[in-house]
Amino acid sequence: MNRRTLLGALAGTAVAVPALSSCAGGITSLDNEGTSAAGGGSSKGGITIGTANFTENQVLGHLYAAVLRAAGVKVTVRPNLGTREILVPALRGGDIDLLPEYQGALLHYLAPKATATEEGAMQNALAVALPAGLQVLPYGMAEDSDAFAVTRETARKYGLTSLADLAKHNGKLIIGAAPEVKTREVGVVGLKDVYGVEFKEFKSLDSSGPLVKGALRKGDVDVANLFTTDTDIQADDWVVLTDPKNLIPGQHIVPLIADRKADSTVRKALARLGNTLTTAQLTELNRQVDKDKKDPEDVADAYAKQHGLAG
Repeated sequence: MNRRTLLGALAGTAVAVPALSSCAGGITSLDNEGTSAAGGGSSKGGITIGTANFTENQVLGHLYAAVLRAAGVKVTVRPNLGTREILVPALRGGDIDLLPEYQGALLHYLAPKATATEEGAMQNALAVALPAGLQVLPYGMAEDSDAFAVTRETARKYGLTSLADLAKHNGKLIIGAAPEVKTREVGVVGLKDVYGVEFKEFKSLDSSGPLVKGALRKGDVDVANLFTTDTDIQADDWVVLTDPKNLIPGQHIVPLIADRKADSTVRKALARLGNTLTTAQLTELNRQVDKDKKDPEDVADAYAKQHGLAG
């Protein structure tokens, strides 16, 4: 389903998704008008959680659902809706109310020139950058950052240990990633601006999923954009290139919510989860879905019960 079709399907009878600036590649930026007034939020009518189109975000969405249901909130989960470029407008438009986000990635989406990298500074910057009607709740302990990885063989062949080394081989290497990485700061744009890297080719695949990882294994791509919580990095002995110029910001998990639903019940439930879930635990939950082929909702519910977050 393409972005236009998805947004049309999401709209329904809810408030329409606000006007967006767009180009041939899809939605690229938000307008400046909010769709709801700040304050006065209530979860009594229930909450709809949306998630992005990769395993971890679906697990997080179901974790949010588990702790909110335990707190007495009626919850609907709409998983695998797409990328941030779809989810944030849908949140503003009222089609979803809450989604799991990542500090640095969200900040770069809203304010591409932002320079904050420390967790507290990014949280403050997000509060300023967010459109009217949206807010971020306190970030959790768990963190998952973008990573650019190569096989051990490729690292030896080209002498690659850091992102800076890629520029020594401009025009020779192929990168594989989700389509949106081609135009993101933490992606092809930033690699060129910060490190002077130019690739031979960009292959549109998926977000740290079977397509990009399969391409890396087969040698169809030389560099793959993965997530640091992906257990295949260690299992396949891939080399994560270091980032000496700090292109990639910190990525603590942070709930992004519409003001209209952000009451104390929701805040307390999500804070309990954020103060419990660790990066290692999140990595293990990802493994259970990707490797053991368990359902994300089952994995999330089991974790919530095991850690006293749900009955």
